[in-house]
Amino acid sequence: MKNILRYSILFVSLTVSLCACDYLDIVPDNVATLDHAFANQLEAEKYLYTCYSYLPGQNSGFGNIGLMGADEMWTYHPQNGSNNYQALEIAKGNQNINDPYMNCWDGNNGGQSMYRAIRDCNIFLENVSNPAKVADLGPTMRQRWIGEVQFLKAYFHFYLFRMYGPIVLLPKNHPVTSSTDEFRDKRAPVDEVVHYIAALLDTAASNLPDVILNRSTELGRVTRPAALMLKARLLVTAASPLFNGNPDYADFADHDGVHLFNSTPDRVKWDSAVAACEKALEACHASGARLYTFSTFSKLSDTTITQMSIRNAVGERWNPELIWGLSGRAVADLQKDCMARIDQQFPLNIWGAKDLINPTLNITHLFYTSNGVPMEEDKEFNYSGRYSLRSAGVDDRYNLIEGYETASIQFDRENRYYADLGFDGSVWYMQNSPSQSDRDTWTVRAKKGQPQSRIGANNYSSTGLWAKKLVNWKLVMTQNDATVEAYPWPEMRLADLYLLYAEALNEVGRGADALPWLDQVRARAGLKSVAESWTNHSIQPAKYTTQAGLRWIIQRERAIELMFEGSRFWDVRRWKTAAEELNQGIFGWNIEQEIASAYYHPRLLYSPHFIAPRDYLFPLKQNDLVVNPKLVQNPGW
Repeated sequence: MKNILRYSILFVSLTVSLCACDYLDIVPDNVATLDHAFANQLEAEKYLYTCYSYLPGQNSGFGNIGLMGADEMWTYHPQNGSNNYQALEIAKGNQNINDPYMNCWDGNNGGQSMYRAIRDCNIFLENVSNPAKVADLGPTMRQRWIGEVQFLKAYFHFYLFRMYGPIVLLPKNHPVTSSTDEFRDKRAPVDEVVHYIAALLDTAASNLPDVILNRSTELGRVTRPAALMLKARLLVTAASPLFNGNPDYADFADHDGVHLFNSTPDRVKWDSAVAACEKALEACHASGARLYTFSTFSKLSDTTITQMSIRNAVGERWNPELIWGLSGRAVADLQKDCMARIDQQFPLNIWGAKDLINPTLNITHLFYTSNGVPMEEDKEFNYSGRYSLRSAGVDDRYNLIEGYETASIQFDRENRYYADLGFDGSVWYMQNSPSQSDRDTWTVRAKKGQPQSRIGANNYSSTGLWAKKLVNWKLVMTQNDATVEAYPWPEMRLADLYLLYAEALNEVGRGADALPWLDQVRARAGLKSVAESWTNHSIQPAKYTTQAGLRWIIQRERAIELMFEGSRFWDVRRWKTAAEELNQGIFGWNIEQEIASAYYHPRLLYSPHFIAPRDYLFPLKQNDLVVNPKLVQNPGW
């Protein structure tokens, strides 16, 4: 039985390592060989692309853990646990140990195996690092390819780290002659995992180019700024409360008694995060990265231009704010899932505008007022009367339909609210808007019987809201579909790095130094500085002057700026605020109502549950603990 188990493991290891390489030519004896895969530059490049192919899918929103796994988006779709809906099951609180949703450890139930990806990266590095292999590959290109796969290997480890905490490190693949016990690896402590990934990224950065020169064929390939930004993200994550001195995991140890978390907070981790952010910023700025601003020959209002700067920081292909875009997962289908049926030439086109993935009413409360502070803090905003009715005037025409009656919560909000969201009574500027300007643009009227309301059993906004931010402004409706300008998923953009840096500076007691980085992001959205906004408009005018108060502001700023980009799911976990944030009911507008007074009553759609500390880390599949007795389960599972 021992020999059977050993050879079974060897067979699985070989199969997992090789089956991703479906491009392998078949040699005369009908056996695919690694020697053939690295016989020349052309074949080796195919293997390089195989390593890229494991990057998590973002084109379909349902395959994006960050997008669908928290409280930002919801759907009417009734199926539970069905194909492509696994991330939503996590949002509902239905995670389990028998067949975990979005299992990226094994690659099951909606997840892709990161270990399979790492094994293929190891195969590539072992062969391409050998100067006797791929003889026609020049030294400069060889160095770059090695750097790219080192980055990808680090990224896949980082992806696992965020999900599971302590993970099995895989510096190199086990030889097929290894014993059964040698295949049974232990989970490494969190600090060891972070150190390993950081060192790998340092090595990768030294091998990577600063910019992509061949933009016609290589956009989406990684660069030195991307490697340094990933390191900054890694170290900020490692310094955050979930991983830095978390008392919940003080007794979490493996079977040998090795503690997998350090239960004592370490300020040095934040110092390291500051240094990593500074190095990443230097590299990004030197490569020409800058916050995106929209420019056009059309005559648009300043309001619309500001909102287009916000929208197109995500949707504009390869814009200067993008540090790393996942081109292999270009966002096309997701745009249709988020689109409203605003073009009245095709009012029943449910394939070009599926209304399938919708923002929750919960997250609309996160956006600031036009004064740049939260609704509940704004001295001039009637927060208690936010659901009362009001008609839009001429001064509101670039945000709301003039003369239209809607809820007060839709008025006097910041530009990111109107740039990111479509809702009953909103305007929706697109390149093909009726007059080609923002003076006569598309509109959303979503109460029962109106053009954007529910028209059947499927394809409607379950919340009465739409994620306008994720729809490229060049989308055009057709008879039964839509012409979509796909864009790379913004896995890393400069505004994110600014906010990471501000967070790290505040945590080391340099709040004054953090403010300018926040203010740059706010200025692009048309807001005054944090100091000016809180001093003049907040009921807590000194909030930004304390570390705790500024921490709260930075966290709110990240939630707003990175809305619908898959960041909130991970942020509320690393901050250990998920138990508070994700145990709220999921709400939408009362979409079956015809009149405004009935429509604008929040309707409970679902009551999710997040159990702390259990749900902060993903579970390992129970069967994995049987196959490998050296593994230990995450606490609470």
